Amino acid sequence: MNLSLLLEMSASTLEDRPAVTSGSRTLSYAQLDAAARRCAAKFLSMGATGVVYCGTNDASFPIAVFGAAYAGLPFIPLNYRLGEEQLQPLVEANRGAVIIAETAKVPGSDPEMVVLRSTLLDASFASASDVELPPFVDPEDVAIVLYTSGTSGTPKAALLRHRHLTAYVIGTVEFAGAEPEQAALVTVPPYHIAGLANLLSNMYSGRRIVYLESFDAQVWLDTLRNERITQAMVVPTMLARVVQHLDGSPADAPTLATLSYGGARMPLPVLEQALELFVGTGFVNAYGLTETSSTIALLGPEDHDAAFAGDPVAKVRLGSVGKVLPGIEVEVRDEDGNVLAVGEPGLVFLRGEQVSGEYDGGSVIDAEGWFPTKDRGWIDGDDYLFIEGRADDTIIRGGENIAPAEIEDVLRRHEAIVDAAVVGIPDDEWGQQIAAVVVLAPGKSVGVDELYDFCQQHLRSSKTPYRIEFRDELPHTPTGKLLRREVLADLLG
Repeated sequence: MNLSLLLEMSASTLEDRPAVTSGSRTLSYAQLDAAARRCAAKFLSMGATGVVYCGTNDASFPIAVFGAAYAGLPFIPLNYRLGEEQLQPLVEANRGAVIIAETAKVPGSDPEMVVLRSTLLDASFASASDVELPPFVDPEDVAIVLYTSGTSGTPKAALLRHRHLTAYVIGTVEFAGAEPEQAALVTVPPYHIAGLANLLSNMYSGRRIVYLESFDAQVWLDTLRNERITQAMVVPTMLARVVQHLDGSPADAPTLATLSYGGARMPLPVLEQALELFVGTGFVNAYGLTETSSTIALLGPEDHDAAFAGDPVAKVRLGSVGKVLPGIEVEVRDEDGNVLAVGEPGLVFLRGEQVSGEYDGGSVIDAEGWFPTKDRGWIDGDDYLFIEGRADDTIIRGGENIAPAEIEDVLRRHEAIVDAAVVGIPDDEWGQQIAAVVVLAPGKSVGVDELYDFCQQHLRSSKTPYRIEFRDELPHTPTGKLLRREVLADLLG
């Protein structure tokens, strides 16, 4: 199966049901399918070898995704926020691709291959094209090229083939299973795997997708209410801003049945506040990676509800990413490759049909099909998966492995702290010492000594920060991942 077949199935079954809303414009499933086919013909008539998308969220995004799929071309979304020096080499690496952008001037591009994003919504776009679409797109063909967020180095081009993405969708979503009134609010950026996964899964289920071009807490809340949103997905920084904006007032989103979060680790204090404010909403933690075609594990509403009700076991599991999906296998190994027992932390490996593990330079899947996530974690006795963070983020102090996330959660629990980052800094005696950088909440103040005392009350001495500094903000990717290398460089600079 390929991606174009997902839309073709939905369009032939649902036809006039609303599919996509952006601004004041709504396209039905049939209209979306027709627009995607027109664009596919246009792309082929231009001799394109791929489709680069460098724009924000609106109806042009699904048109471009499925247009590329119908044409049998890889779809390559780029971060439209990148500066010219960062964007140009990515464009040049995909020379020959049509480029969909906000403006005709794209650094490193052939002007004749640039298409304005707004034209994809024009019914006359490519209407005169007589190019025939490929009768068959091989599931082994590359469907999506995603540049990883690059929290620890230069972004890599991850390759997702049609079979990986369709395995994820078919394995997790009931075809046309959504009720006509269901609507999903999407604010995650189009160049992130969550943006693509939201499109594919909501489209296959038959929900209407409502796009916001940019995130604003009040606009997001207003859209929930005005569009009667039933499902939404946020990254941690978005939920933190919503919680801060609500300032203790209930969210008043009666139609919101499910709020999923992912893309980066969710601070527990933020999640606990959100559970109090979104009454009647089921929370879902979705864990996945670009290389796994999105979600591979879920922590469902029942787990969140039990934790909120005070169940001590559920409270611990609130720090997990839940259980892996059917069709996904997980192993935790030590540095020598030995599989570890329940409860022992180590390196997380995954295997399954939706797992790609392939980059532009080759695959990292081993001979038995296992993908090294480079995340550290462990599994409890009931198969709940806990992710401590990236393996290269682990602080090794005096031979002890220390996960920064545990210390960051403690710091965020202080009423004066709104954000925190913990890194290891070189130390001649201990190998590494723990350094923390914190951001004060608006109108709050706290001294370093008070924060030291606070940490000592909640952590053993070996995990108490050796150094604490204040900053106005911390560096994050647009999807909420903390850029630890920048924090460390700042401290060492």
